Amino acid sequence: MPGISETPQAARQVSDTPSPRRLLSTEKVYEGRIWDVVSDRFQLQDTGEALTRDYIEHPGAVAVLPMNDAGEILLLKQYRHPVGMDLWEIPAGLLDVEGEDFVVGAARELAEEADLAAGTWNVLADFFNSPGSSSEAIRIYLARDITYVPHHERHERMDEEAEIEFHWITLDEAVEAVLKGRLHNPSAVVGILAAAAARAGGFADLRPADAPWPAHPSQR
Repeated sequence: MPGISETPQAARQVSDTPSPRRLLSTEKVYEGRIWDVVSDRFQLQDTGEALTRDYIEHPGAVAVLPMNDAGEILLLKQYRHPVGMDLWEIPAGLLDVEGEDFVVGAARELAEEADLAAGTWNVLADFFNSPGSSSEAIRIYLARDITYVPHHERHERMDEEAEIEFHWITLDEAVEAVLKGRLHNPSAVVGILAAAAARAGGFADLRPADAPWPAHPSQR
C-alpha cells in the first residue's frame, strides 16, 4: 500500500506480546455458574488518566479438529442458545479442571463429545475469542490417528450435548463452507482454515502438542 513499507524480516517478526499496565484496582461485579465478570481500573501510562474496563474472567478452553486417515474432519452440530442457532462445531470445552494438562483436557473433550481418541496431537492455532470483552484464550489441536472409544467407556452426554449430530467432511468442503458464510463457530472457522494452510506443507510445520501457551490465563 502507498506509504507503507515493510521488509520480509519485519513481517516474520510480527507477534503479539505481553504489555503490563499499572493495575489500580480489580473487583468481581458478577459471579456466574461458569465464569465471572470483573471490573479493572488501570493506567495506560504512569501519569495517564485511570480507565475502567469490565470483562469476562474466563478459565480458557481447548478445541480439537479430528482428522481421519482419509483427510476428512469431524464436525458436530450443537444448539447454542445465545445465538438461537444449531452450529456446526468441532469438539471443545473449558479448561475448568484445576491443574489439568492442556492436551489431557483436549483428549477428555474429544472423548466426551465425539467418542474418539487420537494417537497424534499437534497445535493448530491459539487465539483470543473476544479480547475486547473476555480473557478467554483458546488452543486448537489437530488430532490424527483416530480410534473410537469403546461403548462401555463412553461419556453420557446431557442437555444440549445429548442432541449432538456428527458429520465427517473433507477439508476442502469445510473451507468452502467457511468462505461461503455457512459456518460461524470461531474454533471451527479458525481450526479449518489453519488446517488447510498447514496441509500445504504436509503438516510438518505444526507445533508439538506440548508447545508453550503463554497467552493462557494461568500463564499470564
